[in-house]
Amino acid sequence: MATIAKLNRPTKERVILIRNQASSLLWDGKLTTTIARAKTLQSYVEKILTLAINTYQDTVKVVKNDIDSKGVKVKREVLNDGPSKLNARRKIMSKLFDRQEVRQPKESKANFVERTKDIYHPLIEKIFNVYAPKYAERIKEKGQAGGYTRVLKTEVRRGDNAQMCLVELI
Repeated sequence: MATIAKLNRPTKERVILIRNQASSLLWDGKLTTTIARAKTLQSYVEKILTLAINTYQDTVKVVKNDIDSKGVKVKREVLNDGPSKLNARRKIMSKLFDRQEVRQPKESKANFVERTKDIYHPLIEKIFNVYAPKYAERIKEKGQAGGYTRVLKTEVRRGDNAQMCLVELI
């Protein structure tokens, strides 16, 4: 696990706090928190995204034999994760809490089930299918890796005068 700042919490609470905030940031794209938590969160999320970017293209084509509704054997090609992508996927899963897909407004249950039938870990799929290709393209254009998150200071919290900030994915 990555080294994270103490944040005046016991180890278990601190790790759960950062995992939860990282999961929320990657799922929603932005998060409001204190400046100390934001700096720790930024480092944590950048390492996760770098791992995904370096391995997202490692796939292997596999031919599977299926039986269709008429009882006839049918060969079908499936893309599986290669060894490095599978290892990266497992590491990322251990560093994040999984988020579940929610039904869209006015979406029927049948459409929701059809849309999500092959997605078992929506947050991990979003990281590998949305963020990794996007940031890999950004690396090709700019020629530099890193800098996937941004921390913007906002107002101070009313109760304890703590400096708040917005952490967002660029």
